[in-house]
Amino acid sequence: MKRLFLLVSLLVLSKFSAQTWATEDQYIQKFAPYAVEEMEKYKIPASITLAQGLLETGGGQSRLALEGKNHFGIKCKEDWTGKTMKHTDDAPNECFRVYDDPRQSYEDHSKFLSTRKYYTGLFNLDMKDYKAWAYGLKKAGYATNPRYASILIGKIERYKLYEFDNTSSKEVLYAVLKMYPDLKDDRSFMAQLEPSKAVKKSKDPVTVEVPYKQTSYAQQQKRVERIKTKAEILNSILIKSHPNDGLKYIVIPEDTNVKFIANKFKVSESRLMKWNELETDVLHKNDIVFLESKNSDGNTATYKAESGEDMHDIAQKFGIKLNKLYAKNRMDEGQQPSVGQLIYLIDKKPRN
Repeated sequence: MKRLFLLVSLLVLSKFSAQTWATEDQYIQKFAPYAVEEMEKYKIPASITLAQGLLETGGGQSRLALEGKNHFGIKCKEDWTGKTMKHTDDAPNECFRVYDDPRQSYEDHSKFLSTRKYYTGLFNLDMKDYKAWAYGLKKAGYATNPRYASILIGKIERYKLYEFDNTSSKEVLYAVLKMYPDLKDDRSFMAQLEPSKAVKKSKDPVTVEVPYKQTSYAQQQKRVERIKTKAEILNSILIKSHPNDGLKYIVIPEDTNVKFIANKFKVSESRLMKWNELETDVLHKNDIVFLESKNSDGNTATYKAESGEDMHDIAQKFGIKLNKLYAKNRMDEGQQPSVGQLIYLIDKKPRN
């Protein structure tokens, strides 16, 4: 009788426990929302990101994923200032990045692709053409395996990951449920699904500090909303590709400082100051900030200076180093152009 009772109890409990899936299915269920969020922010197909994550982590079981929360095998590189771990990959005891949360790994993967010149051509591809992206990654040297592209495509087609290229962060959990109908009996999954109907999925919550000022509650709430809106705007900055050889840059949407941008895009403050020839760490709305070193030439032959523009403005507009711009135009550093002055961006200004 006791054995029968135990058997019945186990059957009842199993009805309400999480489904048992193959490792890669579990990975898809858990990390598809991250891939879709990154697609919306950086225009990288969710299917590609998810397939790369599946492959790099062995369905979430690799040492890098389990111990370092590193889902894409991104190595330290010279600009990484975070935690690290040693792991044998192409060579013994190589340095790999360590994250506090897998979500950080997903965003760092997006930044890695969107800020390096090798991958510039990918962002000219159709975002829903996962095959072109797979072959483009291989061609750009993302992986050494000669079958890398076909392996990615195989995973995308086996698990129908291309479905996530046609959804949004608001609807991604419904796409997962459609793919795995038995999840309707999984309480933990359904608990995630229900709130998503009413709550807009966003990035990590923004902590807002509001200076105290004796005033009415309504006025204080307005101040909170203004500050909160500014913080959210800054957190939504997207990386752009400059016409000058695809240089990666951003446009500052609200007044901020170099430290904020450095932390957000994982670039040292000193490099940002150097690359953008900044004299102070203050950044103003509509300032152009490059996330890599600018070029020695512009992408067009000449330009006529407009009212209110200085040489630094022109250097930022065309992605050219300021000292090179001065040299091309036979001007002393600090000298500013007059309105309508012809500025040379590729060749040196002819002598009079």
